[in-house]
Amino acid sequence: MAQEAQQNGNKDEALSIFSKYQSSFARRLKKPEAMSMLMTEFNLTEIEAQIFFQAFDKDKNDVLSLWEFRQFYQTIGANAHDMIELFRKLEKDNSGNVDIDKAFEALKNVDSGKGKLSEEEIAMFLKTTAGESKTIDLHKFLNMMCRLKVYKGVE
Repeated sequence: MAQEAQQNGNKDEALSIFSKYQSSFARRLKKPEAMSMLMTEFNLTEIEAQIFFQAFDKDKNDVLSLWEFRQFYQTIGANAHDMIELFRKLEKDNSGNVDIDKAFEALKNVDSGKGKLSEEEIAMFLKTTAGESKTIDLHKFLNMMCRLKVYKGVE
């Protein structure tokens, strides 16, 4: 256990947070515990926590595994509230969808895994995120921001 809490010599913060809400050694949190963790540890409202839970419960089993939580923590973590605020700033007339033009401008200032994005890369991210509906709701927005964080560019 002590060795598991160490990762490259650093304390494993994701495991520390996750462990506070575990009721067994299964390394899984049922939805109520996971929601409580997201609201308490990341200062999210119940609705925001619900959206993050749905986005990261990859197998849609209403359980957040340690692996799924690590994905959340490594790509969003402490920035969860900031991402929600950014979405709200980019939202078009309280429609639940971002204004694509505002998002294009905002993404010019966002760092990806490779640094600043080119206009072509921004257009690609927005187009692939919006899809056929040509809309980006909060769930799609969070997914896009996670993809941006790990994006390294095309070689």
